[in-house]
Amino acid sequence: MGDREVDQQLVERAQRGDKHAFELLVVKYQRRLGRLISRFVRNNGEAEDLTQDAFIKAYRALPAFRGDSAFYTWLYRIGINTAKNYLTTKGRKAPTSTAFDAEEAEAFDDASLLHEVATPENELMSKQVVEVVNASLLQLPEDLRTALTLREIEGLSYEEIAAVMNCPIGTVRSRIFRAREVVATNLRPLLGTNDDKRW
Repeated sequence: MGDREVDQQLVERAQRGDKHAFELLVVKYQRRLGRLISRFVRNNGEAEDLTQDAFIKAYRALPAFRGDSAFYTWLYRIGINTAKNYLTTKGRKAPTSTAFDAEEAEAFDDASLLHEVATPENELMSKQVVEVVNASLLQLPEDLRTALTLREIEGLSYEEIAAVMNCPIGTVRSRIFRAREVVATNLRPLLGTNDDKRW
């Protein structure tokens, strides 16, 4: 039985009043949802509170959940909306950068060359890659940044991202492509790759 089927059974049990079933879903997704929300709200305390709020909203909305999408796709949408609404009420905008660490920067093909030998030069190069990726994300509109984050960091499928962002799959593919192009264009001078290099 796959994750989605297990989640669906837990959801159905929770919809029938089994609080332990919902607690299992919270335990399963609390870290992932917290990580997602922390990409919008930089304060750890605020992110924890908003994660809890998102689960409360999900619990209250659970009777209306029909299973058209995976549970965590539905939950992620609630989490993103909770974070955005919070920022709006505080008069703040969603952040324009997403913190990447060196491990995440390795998702780019040529970045693996940076870790062949742990030299100070390679460590500096790795730091520079992370800085370029972060600076690139600063340039992205929120919809492109969110799509790229959900795909590359959260590992969601295009279908799941479409459900979270409430848009067609073609739009998701376009947003991710455009976001990757910005990052790739900015990384090329640092990595010495050709303009025709695909990421």
